[in-house]
Amino acid sequence: MSRLRFALLHAAHGDENTSRNFRRELDADLAEFEVTEGELPADHEFDGVVVTGSRASVYWDEAWIPPLVDWVAEAHEQEIPILGVCYGHQVLAEALGGRVAGMDGFEIGYNEIERRPEADDDALLDGLGNSFLAFTTHGDTVVDLPSAAELLAENEHGVHAFRAGNAWGVQFHPEYDIETAREVTEGKRDSLDDDRVAAILDDITPANYEAAYEAKRLFENFTQYAERVAAPGVDASEASP
Repeated sequence: MSRLRFALLHAAHGDENTSRNFRRELDADLAEFEVTEGELPADHEFDGVVVTGSRASVYWDEAWIPPLVDWVAEAHEQEIPILGVCYGHQVLAEALGGRVAGMDGFEIGYNEIERRPEADDDALLDGLGNSFLAFTTHGDTVVDLPSAAELLAENEHGVHAFRAGNAWGVQFHPEYDIETAREVTEGKRDSLDDDRVAAILDDITPANYEAAYEAKRLFENFTQYAERVAAPGVDASEASP
């Protein structure tokens, strides 16, 4: 079959790290849309949709956010495979009837995430350990899952992965490289004390990056799932392994 075509809904306010990271990890042709500038696809003619992270909160009163949430809801109704990462995970939750709220604190750095038993046969998290390491950075969390969603992974800070039909949200950042992790951490100096920032930077090591590399498998899993959905004569409900 021909190469897959994904819509990359870029919500990171033009951040070049975001484009670089997702283009490196996704084996598909990416049509990129700067959603913070009001850009959205004119249709849903894609094999998959990926919604990126952002410094925004999904509940902010900004003109570009409701159209993005509505577009993602429409894509889900059309059974297009969707992957939301961090902010994208929260957008997906809101689009499907869940709720996002601010956290009491801030989760940042390499953190352990627990995969729930419900994820044992999940197409996206297939191959990840029962506990896996990933870089996280967020001050919002999904406090109410959509009614049709299944919780797949979590830690003490809350929901880290869920699935609803052909759509997945992950709160962690499997796409990050070391450069991105360091830049994001340095950018938190206005909101985190210097000692905490220094400790997180000390923890961004090649060894931890290598340990967290396991989580990148979900990009290959998502692409393979989208290939199965796109195959002629395959019903979306039959695409999971």
